[in-house]
This record gives sequence, structure tokens and C-alpha cells, in this order.
Amino acid sequence: MEWDLLAGVPAEDVRELLRTARRRTFARNEVVFHRDDPGDSLHLIHKGRFSLRVMTPLGDVATIGVLGPGDSFGEMALLAEEPLRSATVTALEEAETFAVRRAEFDRLRSRHPEIDRLLLRFLAGELRRVHQRMLEALYVSAEKRVLRRLVELAGLYRSGDGDISIALTQESIAELAGVARPTVNHVLREEEKRGTIVLERGRTRVVDLEDLARRSR
Repeated sequence: MEWDLLAGVPAEDVRELLRTARRRTFARNEVVFHRDDPGDSLHLIHKGRFSLRVMTPLGDVATIGVLGPGDSFGEMALLAEEPLRSATVTALEEAETFAVRRAEFDRLRSRHPEIDRLLLRFLAGELRRVHQRMLEALYVSAEKRVLRRLVELAGLYRSGDGDISIALTQESIAELAGVARPTVNHVLREEEKRGTIVLERGRTRVVDLEDLARRSR
């Protein structure tokens, strides 16, 4: 398993870091931590997928991201002096992470100063993603935003045999796209007529990712 956050770190040092990490397993719908909980560790996702959710100013819960193997969450715990979790993270299925405490990660950073550059690059990428979503909300149609989220989720849910079955509710997809649920329902129904997806109970199966990607640009 390789993680984007540790790209470029020597394999032997990654193995040493994992030896000091705590292996955590989570059941479906189990909360890893809540927003505003104290943060003292980074989670490297080894298996399964997780949702990132926040409370909106109106009191609603919104999904702002979905992460899978090779991703990580809780990076701010490695940097802030008194870090608090910025989102609630929940396992969407049976899942597993390596939880790395700040002290162990700091030891790795002391041996490899280039990790600070990797952290900066990683966080800059996250900031670009947030800015891109803000621009999309202002200038990209709701229908196209739904298509873009489907394409992103397809990469996360692609199985080893190439099957793509997105196990998310239409409400969660709507939250990710920043649109109303009826809009998602309409877009998915139209895509099913086009033959790019098949709607199944509790999931969306993508059968023509190339066409979805082309029309999402």
C-alpha cells in the first residue's frame, strides 16, 4: 500500500512508521472522530472508504468528501499547536487505518526534512481542491457538477476487475455536488437513459466512464 502523503519517503522508513502505528478497524457507519474533537493522530487508510461531514450554518449535515485506500485524514493534527478536528469522519463500510501519533511522525520528519515539503504540497493540493469547488458552485451548472462527482467517485470505487459500483445514496452525492437531491435524481435518471450508468438499490453502477468524463469537462 502506498499513500499520497508519504510519496517519496523511503520504503524502509514507511515500514518503520507503520510498525509504530496503531491498526484501527471500523464497522460500517462507525464514527472515527467528531468535528472539534482534539486531534492527536493521522490516519492512513488501508482498507475501505470514509466520509467527511460537517454541520452547515443551517444545522444540516453535509458530506464534503469521500476517501479510500491510499488517502489519509487528520493531517492537521501533525501541524497545529492545539489541533481540533475540522470534520466528522465516518466509515462507509468495514474499514481499516493505520493511526500514526504526532510524536512518531515528528521523529520521521526529523530524519527526513523533505517530508515538510511533501506536507506543504499535499495541503496546497487540498486548498486548490477547495477553491475549485467554490468556483464550480459559482460558474458550473448543477448537472455538470453531478457528473464531475460521479467521475471522481468512479475512481474511488473501481474494483480490481474494473467494475464501478458507487455505494452512496443520492443525498450524499447531492451534498458532494452542492445541489439538491431532486437534481441528482434527475441527472441520474437521464444518465441511465443514455446508458452510462445503471441505478441499483443503494448504489450507482457506472458502465461508460469515458462518456461521463467527456461530458463532465
